[in-house]
Amino acid sequence: MRDMLKIDQLHAHYGLAHVLQGVSLTADAGEVIGLFGRNGVGKTTFFKTIAGWLRPTDGSVTLDGETLTGHLPDSMNRAGVAIVPEDRRIFPGLSVEENLALGLMGRKGGSSKSHLDTVYDRFPRLAERRKQAGNTLSGGEQQMLAMARVMVAEPRVVLIDEPSEGLAPMIVAEVFAIIREMRKAGTIVLLVEQNVHEAISLCDRFMVLERGQAILTGEGDDDDDRKRLLDVLAV
Repeated sequence: MRDMLKIDQLHAHYGLAHVLQGVSLTADAGEVIGLFGRNGVGKTTFFKTIAGWLRPTDGSVTLDGETLTGHLPDSMNRAGVAIVPEDRRIFPGLSVEENLALGLMGRKGGSSKSHLDTVYDRFPRLAERRKQAGNTLSGGEQQMLAMARVMVAEPRVVLIDEPSEGLAPMIVAEVFAIIREMRKAGTIVLLVEQNVHEAISLCDRFMVLERGQAILTGEGDDDDDRKRLLDVLAV
């Protein structure tokens, strides 16, 4: 059975601020869904609520029929939901290999050195720096480490928040290639990205948020939908 992520009428608050106001989304295995909108409209809050970093005030999150609403982050990891946050959140004082070993802890069936070897094959630069501390890596290398730490656990759903921010175009192309590999492997990917012109080429479908609500949805390969997207975002 193919995994399906279903988010139904999700609401979230920060204190009295009603940041997320009834957002719904479904995604099947191997789909990349783009989440677009200006800063401060609720995109990161949406991710944090799905991943268990913020408790929803209403609505539900289910994966393959299993209700995950309100689960804590470690429980979400075990269920196969992983997040690559905007600030990457690698452990700066730990080595590359130690960061990846922590990622293995979220893998069902336990850790395996073979999974580390597979990641090193995919990220040879990380293999070269496996003993280096995270804070000695370049920005691009830290982004690779953040994504590799997620991939080593083989999650079913990956939430990726602004992966290209501050990176050189060559590194951005590599990041997007990794997302394509995730899609090919059957992973559900939800992507927040300000580089709309580049990101839309990755997306099977997209959603635009404004003031915590979905104001536009469409197909990534539909010319009319893409035009509406660019018009709404004025980019």
